[in-house]
Amino acid sequence: KQILVLGLDGAGKTSILHTLATNHVKRSVAPTEGFNAICINTEESQMEFLEIGGSESLRSYWKMYLPKVLLLVYVVDSADHARLPVAKQLLHQLIQNNSTLPVVVLANKQDLEGAYCITDIHDALALSDIGDKRKMFLIGTHVAEDGSEISSSMKDAKELIGQLLLETQ
Repeated sequence: KQILVLGLDGAGKTSILHTLATNHVKRSVAPTEGFNAICINTEESQMEFLEIGGSESLRSYWKMYLPKVLLLVYVVDSADHARLPVAKQLLHQLIQNNSTLPVVVLANKQDLEGAYCITDIHDALALSDIGDKRKMFLIGTHVAEDGSEISSSMKDAKELIGQLLLETQ
């Protein structure tokens, strides 16, 4: 029941995972060197998240894990306009050979000034081109101040991921 969490370095993957796991915010600033695995138990299921770092040297490993997972969570930095084309290219390459893998795109850092709104992220990632056979979702998220409660968008994301897992089993 593994969920693969991918995205460029600095997108906020580790912070999101920590927030989902603990329901409290802890911003992580150190880049993931290699892998990061987190288990999250909900009333309905146990979710095992595998995050692979987003630095260029680690991206070659991404494809190897795709066939083994039930769901892809792809995190993008909504305020990093310059790198959205790279994020788009990598996402499209990842899923081109797997037409049924459900994808949840988290447009992270929505709280930052200059962050693209959801429709801009949808267009920048060309999500319309990805196909109709696949379940695909786009949610705007942000990890607020350290120690604060989890945001409603993060709760929604967690609920959606749990629901998709139940449907794919």
